[in-house]
Amino acid sequence: MPNTEDNAAYVRRVHDRGLRFDLRTMSRRKLLAAFGGAGTLAVLAACGDDTPATSASASSPGGSSSGPLTEVASETAGPYPADGSNGPDVRTLDGIVRKDIRSSFGDATGTAAGVPLEFALVVHDLTGKPVTGAAVYAWHCDREGRYSLYSDGVTDQNYLRGIQETDATGTATFTSIFPACYSGRWPHIHFEVYSSPANATDGDGPIVKTSQIAIPEDAADAVYATDGYAASVTNMGQVSLSTDNVFGEDSAATELATMSGSVSAGYQASLTIAIDPSGEEEGGGAPPAGGGGPGGTPPSGPPPGN
Repeated sequence: MPNTEDNAAYVRRVHDRGLRFDLRTMSRRKLLAAFGGAGTLAVLAACGDDTPATSASASSPGGSSSGPLTEVASETAGPYPADGSNGPDVRTLDGIVRKDIRSSFGDATGTAAGVPLEFALVVHDLTGKPVTGAAVYAWHCDREGRYSLYSDGVTDQNYLRGIQETDATGTATFTSIFPACYSGRWPHIHFEVYSSPANATDGDGPIVKTSQIAIPEDAADAVYATDGYAASVTNMGQVSLSTDNVFGEDSAATELATMSGSVSAGYQASLTIAIDPSGEEEGGGAPPAGGGGPGGTPPSGPPPGN
């Protein structure tokens, strides 16, 4: 496990995706904070501890249901996307288009253990119209905080990664397990949106949107009290949405999922987002020095804050 100083340096390196991207992302968030953040956070606060928070990403600024929608914040894909920008490209493999992402596919045979989670991403354009026929590539860490294809012990696995096409309502749904909370990050799910399944799987298609889904705290606390998630209890106690190095600027105002369910029955999460279907963004973070990239040695242990 890297020490705190090494983690901080590592995060700065892999998150540096260029001034143009940083300014674009910051501008969106500052606009949200100025015109919609207060209303959004008021709605979240009004939900209370026992009611799932409502994402404002499909609402106009201030929480209204009419008018232009607030675009979901762009985020780093981190150093472990397996989208070809940093090492392997799992998107081009036969079998990657699937709803159930708990098991590895192809020549890999492992299955990720954990509390069941079904999560849905509902994609709208900036006018509120569902974006149909698009593709969502989603990935996240396992119960131990490891990313398949990269982290020590699971470099021969490709579980918890998959692509789904959005349906007539703009929805892509995945069957998975509840991700861990690893050191330095609020629990989350990564995703990239493409204009079509072909663009998502051919290795060359442009990315329309890169972002992350934030997991609600109440559900995470309940799951992390179960067997297999012990390390997440400590890690969760050291981070908050406001201090997280990705969600912290606006406390995931456009990225916080709604959540229902229970540990015994499993959980269901949903996030409705607005995107510009004509947008184009870059892929994942830069290859880490000494590992994780083509020809390098995969990083060991749970990943740092990405």
